[in-house]
Amino acid sequence: MLKYLNSDVVFQEIPGEVSLAINITGCPCRCPGCHSQYLWSDIGEPLTEDALDKMIDHQHQNITCVALMGGDAIPAEIDRLMSHLRKSYPKLHTAWYSGRTTLSPAADLDNFDYIKLGPYLKHLGPLKNRNTNQRLYRVDHGKMQDMTSKFWGAKGS
Repeated sequence: MLKYLNSDVVFQEIPGEVSLAINITGCPCRCPGCHSQYLWSDIGEPLTEDALDKMIDHQHQNITCVALMGGDAIPAEIDRLMSHLRKSYPKLHTAWYSGRTTLSPAADLDNFDYIKLGPYLKHLGPLKNRNTNQRLYRVDHGKMQDMTSKFWGAKGS
């Protein structure tokens, strides 16, 4: 079962979107230098369809996207929740931040608008660093299109 610890409305995770970012716990990736090591623990509340609906209903007028931050321990559950979002909130975009280097076969691209792949490697930096190993993809008609450069701005980092 997926658990989440908290959520917040954020503006930087997905360019051009106002996202409800939900921090999922029990992260198996354990990236060295991780800024969210507290999410490694199996803590928090179950992330059910009902819990997701309550968070969205509370923020519905303020958001354009729901971003699940983590969940690599149970990618099939991420996919199931994203499928629920697609059916219940067709106007909201969906995003998944995964720390894995490749997309799980349990993820159906039809359930996602954005997918971030890649572990955090301190010496390569986050998405805003041009040297990053992480990539953010826009999913369009079943194809993943790299849009990482949107984080770099005119000068990059």
